[in-house]
Order: sequence, then structure tokens, then C-alpha cells
Amino acid sequence: MKSLLIALATALGINLANAVEVAGVKFDDWVQIGNREIVANGAGLRKKIFFKVYAMVLYLPEKQREAAGALNVKGPKRIGISLLRDLTAQQFIEAMQEGLAENHSAAEMAAIKDRLKQFSDVMLTIGEAKSGTLIEIDWLPEAGTRLTVSGQVKGTDIAGEDFYRALLRIWLGDKPVQDDLKQALLGKAL
Repeated sequence: MKSLLIALATALGINLANAVEVAGVKFDDWVQIGNREIVANGAGLRKKIFFKVYAMVLYLPEKQREAAGALNVKGPKRIGISLLRDLTAQQFIEAMQEGLAENHSAAEMAAIKDRLKQFSDVMLTIGEAKSGTLIEIDWLPEAGTRLTVSGQVKGTDIAGEDFYRALLRIWLGDKPVQDDLKQALLGKAL
């Protein structure tokens, strides 16, 4: 049936390869992780003061309009970040750790401490990421959290969906890094 719809759309000149666009960055409406297609739940822009820092997209197995649903939906997930300015790995890590600390208790942070160090150590090997760099953080149920930078897998997969959920809370938690970005990732227009 899907093949028939694609053929029909092609014959009619309909473009099925739609893209979500944020600050000039185009993200696909859906991506395939393993043998599963996941959809762009929402996309938005991270700003710091008046600087555009990155465009971001959240892919989930099915659309979720509430943070709890996005955090707890089963299946593969992807955070896609396209840098809009040069950043050092250290800047990225510090911002990530700040977002994690804002959305987790000391006990919750202690539970992910070793995995956060593993993730941070891999990020540090990148050094500096230039504007246009694409960072993908995937949750693969059979493998764990996978970091990919400009199409290259970095480090080894990190076990535990709780770790991936902790990362998602940076943007979707009770104290997100930016409220309007949280709303955009949940597909809500402001």
C-alpha cells in the first residue's frame, strides 16, 4: 500500500520528502532507525541572548504533544542538533550538564554519573564543532544511547533508557533550557 501511495504521489508530482525547516536548516519529516521509521515530533531554535546557537529536531515513534508522553514513549528516538555557530566540546558539555542538573535531583544525577562521564569523554574527543555540524543522539532499544557527529558514530553505545530520558529532560524537563524550544519540540505553536 505504501509503495502504491508513493508511486501515485510521484505521478502527481507531490513531494513526499517534506522537511521541517528551522533557521534555514532542513530536517526530514521522518527518519529510519534500524527497521523502524520515526517521525519529527517538533523542531525549534536554541537561542542564547540574541545568538542563534542551534536548530533542533526531536524524532519519536509516534507524535507526542506532552512532555511525559515524549519522555516515556517506547521505541527508538532521535535528538538532532544542527549547530548554527562554532562551539567547543567543552561548551556543549557544560551546557548539557547545567540542563541535566536543573532537571534532576542529586540522587538522580548520581545514578547517571558514570554514563554522563562516558558521554562527556566522547564529546571531548571531538574538540570543536563548526557551524553546520550535525549531532545526533539516538536511543536504540537494543543497544543504548548512540552519539553520531556528522555521520560518524562516536564512542560506544551507553546502556539504560534512563540515561536517554535524562538527556531529553534538558529540553523537555520541568526547567527546560528554553521554554519556547520545549513547546516547539512538542509540536506546539506559540
